[in-house]
Amino acid sequence: MRALLDTHAFLWFNSNDPRMSGGALALIEDGENEIVLSAVSALEIAIKYARGRLPEVTDPDSYVPSRMARYGLGSLAISIPHALRAGVLPPIHRDPFDRLLVAQAQLEGLPILTSDANIARYDIQVIW
Repeated sequence: MRALLDTHAFLWFNSNDPRMSGGALALIEDGENEIVLSAVSALEIAIKYARGRLPEVTDPDSYVPSRMARYGLGSLAISIPHALRAGVLPPIHRDPFDRLLVAQAQLEGLPILTSDANIARYDIQVIW
């Protein structure tokens, strides 16, 4: 299975946070699955780090790629169609990062690993 990892799920997974669901954890740890992290999540992490909101992240430039490599995560670039879809989604979620993740999940046909109830209200498969 190929699946998209939400930003908080990436951070929780890497910090062994107890909020991480067993189902999502099992999918990530199963070497048969291809789990991808969006470039939008890297951007969100960098912005939150710069604002002092991610004390567990030492330096996003090394933290994100090293954690992706350690766990064999792939990457998903942001494309023009992703951006355009995010702009026309119903106004369920106002967070532009999450709207881009929803658009990517829709256009790429990917389930998303997230605990975000608002994301689950969109027409996508959520696994948590």
